Amino acid sequence: MRLDLYFARRFLRALLMVLAMFAGLILMVESLDQLRDLADLNVGGTAVLHMALLRVPRTLYEILSIIVMIATLVLFLGLARSSELVVARAAGRSAMRSLVPPITVAFLFGALSVAVFNPIAATTERAYERQQTVMSKGEAQVFSVSDEGLWLREGTPSGQMVVRATRSNLDGSQLQDVSFVGFAPDGTPLYRIEAQSAEIENGQWLLTGAKRWPLEGAANPEAAATVHDQLTLTTSLTPEEIRDRFGAPESVPFWELTSYIDKLEVAGFSARSYRMWLQSELALPFTFVAMVLIAAGFTMRHTRLGNTSSRVVIALLLAFGFYFLRSFAIVMGQNGLLPISLAAWAPPLAVIFASLALLLHLEDG
Repeated sequence: MRLDLYFARRFLRALLMVLAMFAGLILMVESLDQLRDLADLNVGGTAVLHMALLRVPRTLYEILSIIVMIATLVLFLGLARSSELVVARAAGRSAMRSLVPPITVAFLFGALSVAVFNPIAATTERAYERQQTVMSKGEAQVFSVSDEGLWLREGTPSGQMVVRATRSNLDGSQLQDVSFVGFAPDGTPLYRIEAQSAEIENGQWLLTGAKRWPLEGAANPEAAATVHDQLTLTTSLTPEEIRDRFGAPESVPFWELTSYIDKLEVAGFSARSYRMWLQSELALPFTFVAMVLIAAGFTMRHTRLGNTSSRVVIALLLAFGFYFLRSFAIVMGQNGLLPISLAAWAPPLAVIFASLALLLHLEDG
C-alpha cells in the first residue's frame, strides 16, 4: 500500500505539473488571439486578459486526455530512469500491479473533471460568448430554454425585444406560437405581438398570423390592436446564431444536461448532440485510463534497453490518433451516423483492451 501511494503521488504530481504548464501556454496563446480579435474595438489590456482567462478553462478541458497522456509519460520515464520499476519488479511486484495507482488516479481525475471542471468550463464559455457579443454588437443576445419554451432577448440600439416561442422545428429556423414584446431603452414597453409562427429572412422576423397591441400611449391596447396575415420586424439575429446558441452542448454544465435535454425535446429541438455529449462525458474517465495504458505500454521498460525516444514518439502518435478517433466518433454520433452509446463508449473501451493485450504480451507479470 505504501508503494501504491508513492506511485499515485508521483503520477498526481506529474499531472498537476503538466496541467499548469499547458494552462500557462494556453493563456499566452489566447491572449495573443484576443489582442488580434479585439484590436479594432479599442479595448484595454485588462479586458483582453479577462477574455483570455474566460477561454482557458474550455480549451484546457478539451485537451485533458492529452495532458493525462503526457503526465503518464513523465511518470514512467522517470521511474524507468531511476530504476524504481526494476526494484519494484525485483521485490515481486508485477508491471500490471504497478499500473493500478496511476490508473486509479486517472479514473478519479476523470470523474472529478466531469463533476467539477466541466461546469466551470461551461460557465466561463457562456460568459465569454456573452461578453464577446456585448463587445462586438454593443448589446447582449440572451438565449435560454425553460419549461415554458424558448426565450430570446435581442438587444438593439433602439431598445430590447423579448421573444418567447412554445415550440420550434428541429434546426431552430422556424418558431411556433410566438410572442414578441418590445421595450424602449429606458425599459418602457412599446408593443406586444402574438403570432402563429415566425422565421428569420433577410434580417427580418417574418411573422404569420400576427396580432399587434400597442402598449405606449394607448388607453385601451385591445381596442387599438391590429391583425396581420404577415408582419415583419427588423432583427440582428440569424438562424445560425439561434442554432449555435441552442446547439452547443459544451456550454451546458454536466449536472444540467439531463434536464436541458428534456426541455429541448419538449420545445421541438433535436437533442441528439446533447445526448451524445452526455454519454461522451460519462465515458471520459475511461478515456483517461486508455491514455494511461497507451503510455505505459511503451515506457515501462528500462531506459538502458534503448529506443526510448522512438517508443515515446510511437506512444504520442497513438495517443493523438485515439484522440482524433474519439472526436470523429463523437461527430458521427451527433450526426446520427453511429448509435450514441457505440460512438461514446467503443473507442475508449477498445483502446483499453488493446493496450492491456499489449502490456500482457510485453510483460511477464
